[in-house]
Order: sequence, then structure tokens, then C-alpha cells
Amino acid sequence: MSNAKIETLLNKRVVLLDGGMGTEFQRRGVPAGTHPDLLNLSNPELVKEVIGSYAAAGSDIVLTNTFGATRFVLEKHGAADKLAEINRRSAEIAREVADATTEREVFVFGDMGPTGVMLALGEVPESAIYDAYLEQATALKEGGVDGIAVETSSDPQESAQAVKAAKSLGLFVAVTGTFDSGKKKDRTMMGATPEKFAETLAAAGADVVGANCGRGIEGFFEICRRMKAVTELPIWAKSNAGLPQTVDGVTTYSQTPEDFADQAIRLVEEEGVKFVGGCCGTNPDFIRELRSRIDRL
Repeated sequence: MSNAKIETLLNKRVVLLDGGMGTEFQRRGVPAGTHPDLLNLSNPELVKEVIGSYAAAGSDIVLTNTFGATRFVLEKHGAADKLAEINRRSAEIAREVADATTEREVFVFGDMGPTGVMLALGEVPESAIYDAYLEQATALKEGGVDGIAVETSSDPQESAQAVKAAKSLGLFVAVTGTFDSGKKKDRTMMGATPEKFAETLAAAGADVVGANCGRGIEGFFEICRRMKAVTELPIWAKSNAGLPQTVDGVTTYSQTPEDFADQAIRLVEEEGVKFVGGCCGTNPDFIRELRSRIDRL
């Protein structure tokens, strides 16, 4: 992303992100258990439809459909040989959507999730994690992304490698952890506190830090507050639409777009959150409602 585009983005009072990707595919008929990233090649029109629905709803940033598109994850699905094509194509799809949006400027961030490898257990060296993220980020950059979103982190050391890899390519990087463990549900699965997470990723070179997934939006107030206390970096928040419930074998989320938007605006006004959107269970209706609230600020 050029310096001018960075300034355009950061000069916004609030930056509206997109909503859930995987749950939105399922809502549109993709069977549970399908690896969503493979849809970039097998059903690119559906991917474009979902990303486009968020741009149309008012998102300032849309993410690529590449959360599980590192070599480590794709190997489990027999698709590692298509890694570059999967990432590049998803970036191109999102870029097409962004460039076709006339209501506002829409930015594209490449989505990078966990590798599934446990660094703490010494399964692979840090250099292998770095190389995997560099490979993914390179393909995303070739596809035209403006920045990178490293999401759903449980291990700040792993995410630090993703940040360093993306920054080596000159990309703007946001990185978020999932805080749903411990007695107070204020730690990542690997035990990182919001403070430790923010400090570690800021030191690695992240441009934005925050939290996503794992819990409903009511749990994000303390997390964001604690991050804000230890870093001057902008804060990013993408919560779920409440906790998932299984009804007749179907996963559902009970929170309404109106209630979600009410609390999201409170995150902005009370905790100083700069980037706000939704994760699992949120859909374009949530983003559309939030867009209307942000425009009235």
C-alpha cells in the first residue's frame, strides 16, 4: 500500500471492516467441512459474491478468502501445489470487487491465519513459519492487496513471523489474537494476555493490533482497553455474533445486527477502537447496520 493510501485509510475516524467469511459460505450452501480457500479456484463467482456483498454493505476493507492458505494448511487438503494460485486468485477477486465499488474507496487486505504448527513444541523452526508466511504474502501481494490481516492468533511468536514476512514486502499489517482461554477468558490458547500480545506484535513491526473471533462482542471491551493501555498502535476488533449454538445440526448465532452495531459503536467511542467489523456469524446485514451508525457519528 502506498503512503498516500495509508494516510487515506488512517485519516478515517473509523474504518469499517467486513464480516464472517466461512459462516457466510455455509449460509450460502457450502457444506460444512469444505476448505473455503479452495473455492477461490473451484467457485470464484461465489467468493466474489460474498466479498462483494460486504463491499456493497459498506465495508472500507474487505479480506481475501485465504485464512487457511499457508503451505502447512493446504498440504492437509492436498493443495499445496496450488498455493500461489489460490492466494493470488483470491486477491485478484477482492481487487476486482474493490475497484468496481464507486460509493467509497475500498481496500483489500490479504487474510493469513494460523499454520496449525505448534512452535512451542518445536515441531518446526521459526524460519519455516517465516518462509510459509512469506510465500503466502508474496502471492497475495502479486494479486494486488493493499495490506495484510493476520487473524485468529493464539501464539504471538508465530504471528510475529507473519508480520516480519509481510513487512519485508513493504505491506501494511494488522494482527489480531483470539482471547477465549483462561479463567477470565482473557488469554489466547497459548496463554498470551492482551498486553503481551500487543507488545510482542508491536515489537515485530505490526501497524495495527487487536482481537478477533473466539467470543461475542461484549468480551472485547476489556481486551481492547488493555491493549490500548500498552500500545499507541490503532486497535482492530472483529468479534463473533455471540456464541454459536447448534440447532437441528446447524450452527446458529443469536445476536441481532442492531445489538451488535450498538456495542460496536461503544467500542469505538469508549475504547478508542479504530478498525471495527465482525467475525463468525456476522453477515452483510451486520455490516450494513454498522455502516449506518458510523456515518451518523
